[in-house]
Amino acid sequence: MSNNVIIINGPNINLLGEREQSQYGSITFEELKKNCLKKSKDLNINLDFIQSNIEGEIVTIIQKASKTHDGIIINAAGFTHTSVAIRDALSIYKKPKIELHISNIYKREEFRHKSLISDVVDGGIFGLGDNGYILAIISMQKLLQNEN
Repeated sequence: MSNNVIIINGPNINLLGEREQSQYGSITFEELKKNCLKKSKDLNINLDFIQSNIEGEIVTIIQKASKTHDGIIINAAGFTHTSVAIRDALSIYKKPKIELHISNIYKREEFRHKSLISDVVDGGIFGLGDNGYILAIISMQKLLQNEN
């Protein structure tokens, strides 16, 4: 079984621990990355954990992942609600994909209720805080096992 997974984080996720702790908790980006890398190692998954504030860069990462990664976990953050380009790139990627949000986007402002990417991913995790990342890694492992 191939086990190369990438977690792609969108804009402002690098500011975890500094921003809106009522929505995102107190964990820092580096702590989150460390927790994800530890869990993926426990599950024998090779994990890349990246973040970008640039929409086109995220599109390029998704495009390149089709040749290098067996699954994508994406927290597109604010681009979730605005980026047709990220949606299209995810649609082209034909391997397992999970949408992830730290906060529950459906309990927030009305404009956040619409995800442009939900219909092109295999599943989503919303509102479970940083623990959602761990659940996404576990879920991705199951998706990859089912592929083989």
